[in-house]
Amino acid sequence: MTDRMPALYIGHGAPPLVDDALWTSELRAWSAELPRPTSILMISAHWESAPLTIGATETGVPLTYDFGGFAEHYYRVRYPSPGAPELGARIKALMPDTDTVVEQRHRGLDHGAYVPLTVMYPDADIPVLQMSLPTMDPTKLLELGRRLRPLRDEGVLVIGSGFLTHGLPFLRDFRTDAPAPGWSKDFDAWAMEAVARGDVDELAAFRDRAPGMPYAHPTVEHFAPLFVTLGAATDPTVPPRQVIDGYWLGLSKRSLQVA
Repeated sequence: MTDRMPALYIGHGAPPLVDDALWTSELRAWSAELPRPTSILMISAHWESAPLTIGATETGVPLTYDFGGFAEHYYRVRYPSPGAPELGARIKALMPDTDTVVEQRHRGLDHGAYVPLTVMYPDADIPVLQMSLPTMDPTKLLELGRRLRPLRDEGVLVIGSGFLTHGLPFLRDFRTDAPAPGWSKDFDAWAMEAVARGDVDELAAFRDRAPGMPYAHPTVEHFAPLFVTLGAATDPTVPPRQVIDGYWLGLSKRSLQVA
């Protein structure tokens, strides 16, 4: 019998995440605690596309280096995970008959997907599929997560990959250990408390209720994957386990696991 997989929301980091000894040790320890997935479904902040789109299902599609200004060796990273055509077919089957699901066969994993996977599953021997964020509406993303929930009983690890705070335009100190700005700390504390209560409605109203807005999320794509993860929970009102906390570049790397 296949273990029921949890669903995760992780802070994926920029390419230099792999050079951060603390964070990589946290991610490795976390993945070591999990049942081994049969496949992995990544929903990354870095792919917004409607209607719902799934990336390369075939093995051998190159990665998408969707960043600039980094050292050359970050553009030589490889993550040759197997394709996941069966998972792509299952996602299509789980969507409403009225919804269109598009395939982009030649779109490889972007850094929101492959950077954390190089740390969590460095052997690249588990099939991986990436799916787009088709909307930024929390209610619709919760419903999308609910539709994906059955995959967890099939051994699929569903990962929403974003960043709990992501106010890059408002950072002034770009050291990885820089003190967190007030808006980042305030938003993180609010989210931590709402998560601890299992208060999905509060989280979904973040634009209006969260302190630190809009500085914490001048655009909201890095918070949006959280709602797919929460929707995929067995009971979204049960407080998730908060596995990783702290800051990187002053941004919250708080990461969660739902049962």
